[in-house]
Amino acid sequence: MTVSFDRFAAELRYEDLPEAVLWTLRRSFTDTMGVAAVGSTTPLSAIVRRTAPMIFGAGEAGAARILMDGRPVSPVGAAMAGAFTVDSIDAHDGTTPCKGHGGSALFPALIAMAQASEQPLDGKRFAEVSATGYEVAYRAGLAQHATCADYHTSGAWTAVGVAAAGAKLLGGDAEQIRQAAGIGEYHGPRSQMMRCIDHPSMVRDGVGWGAPSGVTAAYLAMEGFTGAPALTCEGEESAEFWADLGTGWRLVDHTHYKAYPCCRWAHPSLDAVHDMMRDNALHHEQIDSVEIRTFHYATRLAGQEPQTQDEFAYAIAFPVAAMIARGQVGVEELTDAALRDPDILRLSRATTLIDDPEMTRISIDKRWAQVTLVLKDGRRIEDAPRTPRGDADMPLSDAQISDKFHMLADPVIGQARADEIEALSGSFDSLSAPDLSRLLTLCSDPADRAS
Repeated sequence: MTVSFDRFAAELRYEDLPEAVLWTLRRSFTDTMGVAAVGSTTPLSAIVRRTAPMIFGAGEAGAARILMDGRPVSPVGAAMAGAFTVDSIDAHDGTTPCKGHGGSALFPALIAMAQASEQPLDGKRFAEVSATGYEVAYRAGLAQHATCADYHTSGAWTAVGVAAAGAKLLGGDAEQIRQAAGIGEYHGPRSQMMRCIDHPSMVRDGVGWGAPSGVTAAYLAMEGFTGAPALTCEGEESAEFWADLGTGWRLVDHTHYKAYPCCRWAHPSLDAVHDMMRDNALHHEQIDSVEIRTFHYATRLAGQEPQTQDEFAYAIAFPVAAMIARGQVGVEELTDAALRDPDILRLSRATTLIDDPEMTRISIDKRWAQVTLVLKDGRRIEDAPRTPRGDADMPLSDAQISDKFHMLADPVIGQARADEIEALSGSFDSLSAPDLSRLLTLCSDPADRAS
């Protein structure tokens, strides 16, 4: 018999969580904080961190501190600023079937609510609410994509997961969690993802408003505000996505991690050109042009000449050109100097994206691309169609997650602080309440921009 999502959320205990769930949550915690650190250096983050204290001052719910900033605001303000900060660098964990991201909303929101809570949380409790948030968000996202014609941002369905997890964190019962999810779904941002892809800007993936919408929903539900049912959780058309709730775990099956700080749709092509350049001992000056066959949505991320970090995030041609020219796509490739690099620009302008119907047909649970390098001597080197590293069938190792975390975090917060965050987040579910508080403090202290 299928358990209802609200009962699942209310009754879930740490002892119910399989090791695979805990392993995924630990990796996501570490990975997300690395992205938060480098995200705090972006103009987008600076704007939202200035704005949050203006409009979301701390009130009776208690004070929370903005990630990598430290200023005290309300839990809603900290969730907003934190989610925008993480989302400002497109390197956080994601779910391919939902075409979006969970941790970028869930961690900023739940960290904020934990800091504001009158009852200190230990690691086991934080694991319970985090697992609830991920599982509800992912399944709501699957239901939404299956039942809505438009492609909405992650904010639309992470608002549901944050609301359910937030109400659980506040001590809500099943009915209060049910109402919170309904409020979160109704008021969550049904923003159009392809608009931001076609016209990149700072609105990004919608989590900057999905996270605070979910937090607000949780507090409203605890005060008696009603909003159920959430159709993505209780609608007849959504039932199939909840059938194995409590026995299957979408957060394990579907969570991927990014090797590069740009849209996931570029990653199979990035993996391809990295391997092709290495395996054929090629230098970027030998490359005349690049052809990328991929699925329809991805062809709308052409991005030959991005002018900002926001345009870089939603591009394929430029990151692929950077990989060819520099052999990497990391923090240095996010700089203004990299956006003006003549070697990268030459290759980016010479990259063509081809809308391939077969790639579109098969790009459902995975993202497919096939790359051909055209050399100046007339040779064509073709790679086989591939999907990106980081999915469950080709996971990044713990060592690769660690390397990525330090690549993103160390230059911003220093290696010593990064080491402590990694150690604590990598075992967060075993922490006492004081030790979890220490971890959340480390994640919320100002980023000192270490040299």
